Amino acid sequence: MTQSENETYRVWDRSVRVFHWVNFTSVLLLLAIGLIIYNGKALGISAEAKVFLKTFHVWVGYVMVLNLLWRYLWGFVGSRYARWGAVLPFGRGYFSELGAYLRSLAGGEPRRYLGHNPLGRLMVLVLFVLLTVQGVTGLVLAGTDIYYPPLGGWIAGWVAAAGVDPATLVPGDKTLVDPAAWEAMRAFRKPYITLHEWVFFVLSGAAVLHILAVVAAEIKERSGLVSAMIHGYKTPDREPEDRSE
Repeated sequence: MTQSENETYRVWDRSVRVFHWVNFTSVLLLLAIGLIIYNGKALGISAEAKVFLKTFHVWVGYVMVLNLLWRYLWGFVGSRYARWGAVLPFGRGYFSELGAYLRSLAGGEPRRYLGHNPLGRLMVLVLFVLLTVQGVTGLVLAGTDIYYPPLGGWIAGWVAAAGVDPATLVPGDKTLVDPAAWEAMRAFRKPYITLHEWVFFVLSGAAVLHILAVVAAEIKERSGLVSAMIHGYKTPDREPEDRSE
């Protein structure tokens, strides 16, 4: 038995834990609503229902983006294991640590970590990039689809027909828009919706992979990985490699 066996460490602070579960819930909702919208024709969804779903999707998206922005800030000012130096796959010695972890994983006895293990850091980077791309493209689409902030006012002013108050435009109704301006706006929108849709599928796959990796690590490492995101504490069965970083 090592000296640290069964020793309990406080790892995840409250901000990290709240961010994690708000992000988990909002992304799950966004993926579910997005899947329904994407298959709207096949599901027989009416135009009015589609506007409602897009509106709900946007409001949940606002929650995700604000939560993500807070996490970006917290990565600079938060507790030790919340900071970017302990979360992202950068910094001196990362690749040697990654090699050591992969060798230990192949040997059936993975090295223990209080924060994210080296593979987990790579996944965190991928997830943050994907979430950021979805957030940015989603904010653009919120303006082009239902005239919501931050670009909705500008989009409405762009497509409104001459003499029409942009504030009176109704999502899904093209009777008050200028046809040429509408087509130009849709051309502007196209690369954003294409990227949003592609990242939707990549993010779905990454989320599934992340959950499977967490389950595998929970079973193999027995350090309370999932419960730590609820109460903040880990109890590794061996000396953690990042205890003295």
